[in-house]
Amino acid sequence: RLLNVLNYLIIQINLLVIVTRFQLNMASFEKPPPSKRKAASPQHWSLGLQASMGDPELLVRSDETIVAIKDKFPKAKYHFLVLPKEEISSLRSLNKSHVGLLRDMLKCGEQIAAEAIAKGDSKTKVTFRYGFHAVPSMARLHMHAISQDFDSPCLKNKKHWNSFTTNFFVDAVDVIDLLDSKGKVDFNKAKYESLLKEPLKCHICGTGLANMPSLKAHIEQHC
Repeated sequence: RLLNVLNYLIIQINLLVIVTRFQLNMASFEKPPPSKRKAASPQHWSLGLQASMGDPELLVRSDETIVAIKDKFPKAKYHFLVLPKEEISSLRSLNKSHVGLLRDMLKCGEQIAAEAIAKGDSKTKVTFRYGFHAVPSMARLHMHAISQDFDSPCLKNKKHWNSFTTNFFVDAVDVIDLLDSKGKVDFNKAKYESLLKEPLKCHICGTGLANMPSLKAHIEQHC
C-alpha cells in the first residue's frame, strides 16, 4: 500500500513538471523577442537646419536652388537664414563654382529683408547685415540676414552677441570675393573662436558694457 502511494506521488510530481515546462514554453513563444535595433537617438541640435528647411511655419521662400527660412531662435527682430538646396556642409566645402550660388543667396537675403521692412511697423530705420559665421555651430551652409536692432529674447549671452558683432561674422560680399579670388574659404578656427570671448561693446558706438542686461538697455538708446 505504501508503494502505491509513493508511485502516485511520483506520477503527480512528473505531471506537475510537464505542465510547468509547457507553460514556460508557451510564455516564451508568445512574448515577442526583444528588438535588436537600437532606439533612435534624438537628433543633435547642430543638425536642426535640415528639419527647419521643411517646416512650413518657418518657410519664407523657396525656388529650384535656394530656401529662405525664419531663424527658429532669432537674435534680432528680423532674422532669416538662406540655404542652398545642394548638400553643402560649410564654407570649407565651397569652391569657385559656387560663386554664383552665393551671389544668388545674397540677392535672396536682400529681397526678403526688403519685404520684411516694407511689411513692418518700425518707426526707426531698419538696417540689415548679410553674412556667415566664420566657424558656424550649425551643420549645413547658411547665410544670415539679420536686422541690426538685436531686439530678441533669444539673444542671451556674450557668445550670441559677439557672433554677430565682431569679425566672427563675415559679410557675404567678403566671402564671395574671397571665394572668387582664392577658390576656397577657410578661416582659422582658433583665431575666430577667440573673438567670441571678447568684452561686450555696443556695435554702433563702441561703448563697453559689463553684461547683457546693461548692453540691451544701452542699445535701446540708439533706437
